[in-house]
This record gives sequence, C-alpha cells and structure tokens, in this order.
Amino acid sequence: MEEEASKLLEEGIIKKLISPGKGELSTFPNGTKVVFHYRTSLCDGILLDDSRTMGGRSKPMELILGKKFKLAVWERVIITMKQGEIAEFTCDKRHTALYPLVSQSLRNISAGKDPLEGQRHCCGIAQIHSHHSVGHKDLDQLQASPQPLVFTIELQEVLPPGSFQLDVWAMTDEEKLELVPQIHEEGNMLFKQGKIKEATEKYYNGIACLKNLQMKEHPGDEVWVKFDHMITPLLLNFCQCKLLQGQYYEVIEHCSAILFKYEDNMKALYKRAKAHAAVWNEVEARADFNRLLELDPSLGPSVAKELKAMEEKIRIKEKEEKGRYKDLFKYNTSPATATTG
Repeated sequence: MEEEASKLLEEGIIKKLISPGKGELSTFPNGTKVVFHYRTSLCDGILLDDSRTMGGRSKPMELILGKKFKLAVWERVIITMKQGEIAEFTCDKRHTALYPLVSQSLRNISAGKDPLEGQRHCCGIAQIHSHHSVGHKDLDQLQASPQPLVFTIELQEVLPPGSFQLDVWAMTDEEKLELVPQIHEEGNMLFKQGKIKEATEKYYNGIACLKNLQMKEHPGDEVWVKFDHMITPLLLNFCQCKLLQGQYYEVIEHCSAILFKYEDNMKALYKRAKAHAAVWNEVEARADFNRLLELDPSLGPSVAKELKAMEEKIRIKEKEEKGRYKDLFKYNTSPATATTG
C-alpha cells in the first residue's frame, strides 16, 4: 500500500483513506465495470459536483476500464481501491484539465439532456484552449484557470468483464451501430404493448447513439446523411410517444426540425398538425393538414375527421370562455341603503 501511495505521489496524486474496503484488491483487467459515487471539490473545500445529489437523484457513476474515458485520472485512482472503500484523492492540475468538459456532460445527463450538448466538434484539449463557455460559471472559471481538484470516491461495485451487459455509452462506434436496429425493434414492441414511457426511452437511446456517431461526420457528407436517414424514423416514433403523453410543444419542435430538412415528410406533417391542433394553433394546424392533402389527396377522409374534431374543440372552448367572461360582468344590482348619522 505504501508503495502504491509513493507511485501516486510521484504522479501528482495524494491519496487519503477514509474507510477501508473489504476483500482482496481486484486486478482490474480492461473491460471491468466499476460503479462509484464521487464528490469533486476545489482544494479550499468549495463543492463542484456530488453524484448523490446531482440532478436531484442519487445515481452512481459507471465506468468501463480501458475505454479511454476523458478523465483518465479516475481510472488511475480507482484501481488502487477495494470494493466498499472510500478514499480522497487530491490530484494535480495536470490530471484535471478536462474536468470541466466531463462535468458538463455528467450535469447534462443528470438533467436528461444530450451529454454532448454545448460541446464543439473537436478534441477535448482543443476545446479547453478555445475558451468556449460550457454553460456553467464554476466550470468556465475552472476551464480558464485549471487547478488541482479533490475527488472523494466511494467504490461500490467491481464487475469483471463478461458479467454485465455493456451500456450504450461504453460501446465502440461499431457496437453502437449494430445495436440501433435492436433498440428500434424493442421500442416498437414496447409501443405495441402500450408501454409508452419505456418505448420513449428506447427511441431516445437509439437517437442518442446515432447522434453521437453523426457528430463525428461533416454535415451534408454521405455518411452524415446516412445517419440522418436512420435518425428520422426513430425521431418520428419518439414524437408519436410524446404526442400520446401530451408533450405537444416538443412534438412541434422535433417535427419542425425534420420538415426543415425534409419538407414533404408526411408523418412529420401529420404529427405536427395534430400537436398544433391540441394547443389551439388553428392556423398552423390547417396549413399542415392542407399540405398533407396536396401531397396525398387520398388522406381526405382522415384530414376531414381531424379538422372536424379540432373545430368541435375550438367551439367548446369558445363557449366556455364566453361563459367565463359573462360571469365577470355580473354585479350585485341591489340598491345601496343610505344611512344617516
């Protein structure tokens, strides 16, 4: 243990044991999955991140060793720990330069956003030197002036290779591409079973896989377009789920993005028209329904049914509003009684 501590010290890492783990130290072969909670602080004690509270949920971090994670120092320190151990590692700034980008991705994930949102299409070091804002004041300051950080880590699980199913984020590009059709089919099966929330998550994961691959290509190039054609049906299925969940403005946003690129996509037009109708955007809904009829006149009966339903809802809404306004002007007309002192 003392020998390992000396090695860490030479590398600019100081380890402080808080609570010992149990059993033998793992050999941590490549492909090992480690599950751990972490707290990241500046040396003066100011807290940056805590996996137990991030995003309002206590979700531990998971890493597959040997997958070249951006923050290599986490792999370096974890292989010195036993399962169940809690330790504090003060790491020199040479190990922490990429932490702002890693933290940004983890904060995005905890908020349900794309982990790559806000990151430029270049390597991590290039992003650091570009002084591009990552959208968080504390991380912007750390990016502008890198400094040592203190990582408090609780190693909860050590799973050997082959004992777990690989998570999407840990897959190679080839593995992600092979997985997408399976995710798509699983989403379709869940949708047919009426498990809309679960289907939504499947479609989202498929889209995230392809977006991750697509961002590595130049927009408009053949491979980029190929990925876009794979994303579109998944995104349309995702929109159908959101439509059923009443997330109408999200449907409008996604379908508009599809129609910006593929203006005659009838499924996007139909879903956007229904979403517009649901939020009382009568003009926009009629425009989309009319465009559908231009593209396929055989849809006349379906469009007529949708328009009739929208008109009936608008009629009921106007009647209710008229009743509310009428009540506003009802006054007590009883004559006032004059009094004398």
